[in-house]
Amino acid sequence: MKRWLRSEAFAAWAFMTPGLALLAVFVFWPILYSIPLALTNYSGLTDASYVGFDNFERAVKDRNFLISLWNSLVYVLVVPFIQIFSILMAVLVNGRIPGIRAFRAAYYTPVVTSMVAVALIWSWLLSNNGVVNYLLMQVGVLTEQIAWLSGSATALYVLMFITMWKGLGYYMMLYLAGLQNIPSDLYEAARVDGAGRLRLMLHITIPMLRPYVLFCTLFSVMSAIRVFDEVYILTKGGPGTSTLTSSLYIFQKGMEQFEFGYTSALGLIVSLLVGALSVLVFWLNRKGGINSY
Repeated sequence: MKRWLRSEAFAAWAFMTPGLALLAVFVFWPILYSIPLALTNYSGLTDASYVGFDNFERAVKDRNFLISLWNSLVYVLVVPFIQIFSILMAVLVNGRIPGIRAFRAAYYTPVVTSMVAVALIWSWLLSNNGVVNYLLMQVGVLTEQIAWLSGSATALYVLMFITMWKGLGYYMMLYLAGLQNIPSDLYEAARVDGAGRLRLMLHITIPMLRPYVLFCTLFSVMSAIRVFDEVYILTKGGPGTSTLTSSLYIFQKGMEQFEFGYTSALGLIVSLLVGALSVLVFWLNRKGGINSY
């Protein structure tokens, strides 16, 4: 017993226990509780009654929910751009150039900035009389103002851009940690064999970063599906339903209309979608293999 108490396994479990306890109380238990709740019409105001799979049938026929799912899937398109740009930024800041620490700090600042502050800044920049429209009209790119956040054709893509801008620094730091763990001998041997920068990137850097790419891709896919803050603060799902996402719709049904049974069903459907996308990411990662120089 004493030997086990002094082992690395005990130390690992001791460090993980507080986090696992929080996950059990605030994540795993609510998920388990939502399964039977999804089979009721519980509203918090009246007694719950069993309705079977009616909530799921309603979800399949709910036009706004289907639109929110589609918008969430479109939001996932931001993931490849986040990964590509963050890897390129990590490669850039991994070099020894003057002022590189200030550059790293500047790109990480949006990550730790409150979403409310970010939303206020971008809403000012993208307003009809904002800086973006002014500059684009001055250089001749635009001939008239564009309603970036209030136009159904542009609002969702503007939100995707803001999400990408805010998350780049976070993923950049993760990839930077991965780059610094790649043995320099690999690069030196490849250069001796005549490899250029592009081949070094494609055959050493990217393959060695695969574990980081897998984690960052999974995390960003899940974040894209359940994006909420920027949508709620900047557009509230409008104009119309053009920026209505699944997380926002679930919030509206649960916290505004108190349809907790139906909300639980919607949450389970979205969870299954996230699980399916996660399996797809794992499959693509495994199928891709590791290229060698």
